[in-house]
Amino acid sequence: MTQSIIFTGFLASLLAGLATVLGALPILSIGKPTEKQQNVFLGFAAGVMLAASFFSLIIPGIEQAQLQGAGKAQAAAIIVAAVLLGALTISQINRFVPPLDEIGLGPTGIAEATFRRVWLFVAAITLHNFPEGLAVGVSFGGGDLGAGTTTALGIGLQNIPEGLAVAAALTTIGYSARTGVLAALASGLVEPVAGLFGVTLVFLSAPLLPWGLGFAAGAMIYVVASEIIPQTHSRLELRPLANVGLMVGLGAMMFLDVSLG
Repeated sequence: MTQSIIFTGFLASLLAGLATVLGALPILSIGKPTEKQQNVFLGFAAGVMLAASFFSLIIPGIEQAQLQGAGKAQAAAIIVAAVLLGALTISQINRFVPPLDEIGLGPTGIAEATFRRVWLFVAAITLHNFPEGLAVGVSFGGGDLGAGTTTALGIGLQNIPEGLAVAAALTTIGYSARTGVLAALASGLVEPVAGLFGVTLVFLSAPLLPWGLGFAAGAMIYVVASEIIPQTHSRLELRPLANVGLMVGLGAMMFLDVSLG
């Protein structure tokens, strides 16, 4: 019975992670985006990340902390600390990572600032997928297959716009659409790893889940605020397009999070 639950939790988190590919597939028909499309795509990505940070991570993190016995103030303090830790970690990574063309992540002479921004975004999305996979595993590890299935379905649907955001962001810095789709797939495959960890070590991972959720949220919010929005607003005439993309991404992710929550 235990092995069956572990396998089911792993399989569900794998399917949820693979949903990122479904979201990324439209980029194959779009091809290399124009500058206007780049701003829309990056704005969309920022909106997805903001909505996911609050509705997929911060609010569920507070709820998880309370389910584990924390009071409202204590739960809020845990998430605030985790959010700040996530933001601090990403800021330090950005500070100390060497030039990306030196470690094989891009051609020599590429616009370093833009390149770093987009890869930070991809890293933040990938990081955000780990606690989501953990949540699926924990749901199944508790023995409630219905709750686990609902969690996996909700997270899988939420991963669709995230996959599009990853693929679109990479095409804006010259990667092929195929590479963007593969990167979206790779970001989603973090989830079954986390799901397997969560379902087999549920008693260990459950107390850590609020911290993981808050940490990922802080990382994503920091990237949006410090990198993505400044990039999309660097040209005054393109700001309205970026803002439209942001609001569409925010609304789409918010709807999925709330309706499937």
